[in-house]
Amino acid sequence: MNSSSPEPEPSALKVGLLGGSFNPIHKGHLAVAGQVLDKVRLDRVLFIPTGDPPHKRDGSLAPAEDRYEMVRLAIADTPSFGLSDIELRRTGKSYTIDTVRTLRRQFDSSTELYFLIGLDAFLDVPNWKDPLELLHLCRFVVVPRPGQSFQTLATLPLLPTLDLQTLAQLDRGESPRLEIAGPFCRGIICLPIPPCATSASDIRRRIRQGSTLANLLPPLVESYILQHRLYQED
Repeated sequence: MNSSSPEPEPSALKVGLLGGSFNPIHKGHLAVAGQVLDKVRLDRVLFIPTGDPPHKRDGSLAPAEDRYEMVRLAIADTPSFGLSDIELRRTGKSYTIDTVRTLRRQFDSSTELYFLIGLDAFLDVPNWKDPLELLHLCRFVVVPRPGQSFQTLATLPLLPTLDLQTLAQLDRGESPRLEIAGPFCRGIICLPIPPCATSASDIRRRIRQGSTLANLLPPLVESYILQHRLYQED
């Protein structure tokens, strides 16, 4: 009698979440998403543009539909990148926890969510709405920011005691990653990739001044900005 081995369980889908105003999306955003995708072995990265704040409308923030379209153009040729309008469709004040809760319900229960975030923003997570629930709903991937040090994580009250020497090794690039685990969170991955030096505010300044963009934007995004005359106001 022949017996067959059971089929292996399919591996869980690993989806990265990258939120931001993308005002505009630039090559730095794409580089960070690509490096995290590769190093954490994600299946895809979902770009989530923020909506329009109800209290502000000036030339510094392009309309939500334009920012969404620029992201769509920027990622069109990368099958592992996706786009969500979840925050654009939400009315009123938008909180990260609301977005993650909704996505958690939309994906299969076996899907693992990874929230991509800069070190400077991660340090502010304790001040976000329902931070403990957020840390339980998805893993965090923390990437460097210019002028920021991983050693500042030792002061974060939500984390366990962290060894300063270990954090310093991350800052010096002597360690490829640091994984922080515990009952307080689903998991935190500190990933010392080269920090993104490109700034959306600098790009907007260059556009206003008519300066060269020095290959900072995907060509389709640059064309869209010029065609729609975005960021012309101070």
